[in-house]
Amino acid sequence: MNLALWIVAGLLAVVALTGGIGKTFVPREKLAAVQGGGWTADTGAPFVKSLGVLELLAAAGLILPGALGIAPVLVPVTAVCWTLLMIGAMITHGRRDEHRFVLLNLIYLALAVLLAWGRFGPESFTG
Repeated sequence: MNLALWIVAGLLAVVALTGGIGKTFVPREKLAAVQGGGWTADTGAPFVKSLGVLELLAAAGLILPGALGIAPVLVPVTAVCWTLLMIGAMITHGRRDEHRFVLLNLIYLALAVLLAWGRFGPESFTG
């Protein structure tokens, strides 16, 4: 189970890192032209960049605390925060009838819930 949770954390960290880099460093106009990125045209650039920074922090929070043994409780806390972010993403894509992205966000949400449950519960770093 521990290995499976590390794999889930790694996968979610890659997703967060990829999304975070895009939202933080790619101009909003370019993001709006990409499939699934149209929502960025309806928001301000500071909001998009803020989400990008949050995703970069999530990528770090899903891996580093557990790997370094420094405040490892931040791993499941980050997974809970990622769950909330995915709920917002699902609502955003749902309003735009982008059902493929709603499904993808639902998968990420399920993985984050699994990670939070596992790291708060049976595979806690403190147990």
